[in-house]
Amino acid sequence: MNILKKSLLLGLLMVKVSSEMWVISAPPANASAFTKGAVSVGDSSIPYRLFSPETQAGKKYPLVVFLHGSGERGEDNENQLRHGLAMMSSAEFQAKEPVFLLAPQCPNGRKWSEVDWSKMESALPAEPSVPMTGVMKMIDSLVVSAPVDPDRIYITGLSMGGYGTWDAISRWADRFAAAVPVCGGGDEKQAARLTGIPIWCFHGDQDKAVPVERSRNMIEAIKGAGGKPNYTEYPGVGHNSWDKAYADPALYKWLFAQRLSQRAR
Repeated sequence: MNILKKSLLLGLLMVKVSSEMWVISAPPANASAFTKGAVSVGDSSIPYRLFSPETQAGKKYPLVVFLHGSGERGEDNENQLRHGLAMMSSAEFQAKEPVFLLAPQCPNGRKWSEVDWSKMESALPAEPSVPMTGVMKMIDSLVVSAPVDPDRIYITGLSMGGYGTWDAISRWADRFAAAVPVCGGGDEKQAARLTGIPIWCFHGDQDKAVPVERSRNMIEAIKGAGGKPNYTEYPGVGHNSWDKAYADPALYKWLFAQRLSQRAR
């Protein structure tokens, strides 16, 4: 193998450890450590996978809720692990920040938020979707059955899951200590509800699937209502802004510093 081929291969396989590092989208190496379950919402079954950290008696731990994109929908309870979870479930990460990871799977034909993705704006539906109702049911159950700290419940999602993240915090801002919507969109008219919740939003400025204006407009609306959300826009990046966002150590340092109890009431 010549030097050029070796360099190309290393460029594909290596993760650059810096604020600019990238992670190749792939299921976690320890995917089998995510236990399987499901909750019922009416006649629907919403599958989920749950990663549990090593715990100590008497201690409570953060929970990160991860909402996948449209391509990972189904009933196999596998595809939702394809993106976004490899770093947080790694042994190295868990040794420093033990955290529960909840990855529900949206069934085919459903959405986390039942809005039209082709529109440049969307209104918050009157009621949460069936899958989103299932997500909240999962969270409620975990707070009771596992040593989950209700003061440190975080939600994030990419693409369809980004829409879902905006939907969830627009309805239940008082349940989440922080939110990380990635390349999604929400209802700008809900901005006043979102001024108190810590938000870090990510988008690529060359996104052809979800226009970058969906994130820009949400951020500007929240700022206009008096909020101080964080926003990172990646120049030259298309729809896959999640690899770069979820590989940034600064995101996790910020995320796990947030507490629901710290929020001004």
